[in-house]
Amino acid sequence: MRQAEENEYREFVVARLDRLRRTAYLLCRDWHTADDLVSITLTRLYRTWTRAKQAENLEAYVRAMLTNAFLDEGRRPWRREEATTDPPDRSDTSPYPAIVDRAELAALLTALPRRQRAIVVLRFYCDMSVAEVAQLLGVSEGTVKSQAARGLEILRAAAPRIVQGEKL
Repeated sequence: MRQAEENEYREFVVARLDRLRRTAYLLCRDWHTADDLVSITLTRLYRTWTRAKQAENLEAYVRAMLTNAFLDEGRRPWRREEATTDPPDRSDTSPYPAIVDRAELAALLTALPRRQRAIVVLRFYCDMSVAEVAQLLGVSEGTVKSQAARGLEILRAAAPRIVQGEKL
């Protein structure tokens, strides 16, 4: 990669790193795993930067890479292990303020199946259209609509005051 391309890549990453990390966190609900997903995504992006920067919508392309990394990681055997919710030496390392309603909502997201969670996060947190999510995940628009509706139904049933009162 030439120096000019590497500089373009760095500028792109610096401008979007925080948003990528937050999106990854919403998908997986673990800051360490979110950092891993972002790292995997940015490594893949670096390797394909010359081709990737020619994409019509580079942010959507990178978001698709992040979502695919999340879905791929869930298929790996070591990711099926469950981490304990209350480890003995716990410290809050989150760079974001603790907001109870958002924390509750994020916890509720983990109750959704992985693909349904991805659809809900992409549709309502990343504000993507049905067509964009369908194209990104390689499913029909009807699947996106039905899975988003089912996901929101589950979230509303579990916590009506959170979902109805706030935007994801």
